[in-house]
Amino acid sequence: MEMHAFGTLNYIVLLVYLAAIMLVGVYFARRQKSADDYFKAGGRIPGWAAGISVFATTLSSITFMSIPAKAYTGDWTFLIGQYIAILILPFVFMYYIPFFRKLNLTSAYEYLEKRFDIKMRLFASISFMLFHIGRIAIITYLTALALIPFIDINPLTIVFLIGVLCIIYTFMGGIEGVIWTDVIQGIMLSVAAVMIFVMICFNVDGGMTEIFSMSAQADKYFPSEKFAWSWSESTIPVLMIGFLFASLQQFTASQDVVQRYIVTDSIDETKKALVTNAKLVACIPVFFFAVGAALYAYYTQNPSLLPEDFNTGGILPFFVISQMPAGIAGLIIAAIFAASQSSISSSLNSISACFTSDIYNRLGTTKTPEENLKVGRIVTVLAGVFGVLASTYLIMSNESELWDAFNSLIGLMGGPMTGLFMLGVFVRRANANSALAGVVAAVASVLWVRSTTDLNFFFYGVIGTLVVVIVGYLTAPLFKNTHAKEEIEALTIQGQN
Repeated sequence: MEMHAFGTLNYIVLLVYLAAIMLVGVYFARRQKSADDYFKAGGRIPGWAAGISVFATTLSSITFMSIPAKAYTGDWTFLIGQYIAILILPFVFMYYIPFFRKLNLTSAYEYLEKRFDIKMRLFASISFMLFHIGRIAIITYLTALALIPFIDINPLTIVFLIGVLCIIYTFMGGIEGVIWTDVIQGIMLSVAAVMIFVMICFNVDGGMTEIFSMSAQADKYFPSEKFAWSWSESTIPVLMIGFLFASLQQFTASQDVVQRYIVTDSIDETKKALVTNAKLVACIPVFFFAVGAALYAYYTQNPSLLPEDFNTGGILPFFVISQMPAGIAGLIIAAIFAASQSSISSSLNSISACFTSDIYNRLGTTKTPEENLKVGRIVTVLAGVFGVLASTYLIMSNESELWDAFNSLIGLMGGPMTGLFMLGVFVRRANANSALAGVVAAVASVLWVRSTTDLNFFFYGVIGTLVVVIVGYLTAPLFKNTHAKEEIEALTIQGQN
């Protein structure tokens, strides 16, 4: 594999970006006077900024690089998932956001204690924290792994630049700093995708028309065979179902996204956040797939530019480093760092919010806002250090095949968490013990399916969610509900269940 010198100008651009992000954290550090500032930004975030933050949070650097690679080697079928995510947003706004806003939650999992009991709150919160520490490690590791073959930067340096600097600005700026850096990073990602596509268009004989024509001739959009049903392959029907439940998990049960619902000063601003996110999701991912199509056309016309036995998973950074002008290449690599950091910083602040709200505040006497702020910052650092150490271990041990295995575990914990919120919001007869029975059954079911069948991992979240709801509903009459009727009605959707 050919190694390309990153170049002085590219280094300057990358370092300027990293310095700018650090300055954002420094600027917002002066506003962090209490836990409410650190985790909720005092309600000062405008809806459009919260929406860009949601978009940037859910789009990691791995997505930024893997979607063009998927369109290059395969087809566009995964684009379906982006629009499924848009379709569930009205449902989220109608049924979930009113609860989160009305209860003035710091951690989304506070709802589960109010609706069920402390066991359900701790299960969901601890599952979220462990998952996101692992996610920090995986995103950092795979970002470094993707860049190593193409730029002359030591992988541990990449881990440091992504992880340690992210810890610092998240520690200083809290959720307000995280969201405003997300805005910068989200814009960088969008501009980078458009910039790459336009630049390739100028380098392909026949331009944009030829790019889309070549993909059509190769049947690289939505091949007819992908519309068939399959239990083991990621065909379009499977993707639609899988992304539906994955999006539900992300927008109803994941603290890093749910936290954006409470950083604005009104429910109307929260609505603007979802609308802004929907607009971005509708437009920007198309450019990522278009970049893959453009790369396919470019390297089909110029096959000699690809090294022998090239790993096409790194096609995007390879093109950026080898073909784009100095300075512009540095800006694109900075965008890859941005995608990684936006996901990691959100995870850090959300882990801190969960630990402080769900665990620390429940120990001993009532804590002051200043004590919560101090603990929140300490947890931010510890979570980041654990994530960086784990990613360093993965690099040193040269682990492989982690991302698919990690994605499959989303269904193990994410599915039951989604089911818990769904059970609580929609099933009035459900109680703490029936919810526990549902969670145990769901985890056991997903583990059994994962170990004994070749079922596609997109179904894991479906199984985890539905088993919690079904078992929680059926077993509810077996247990006494300890909550008053009025309390249950205030925490559920009105209607007969």
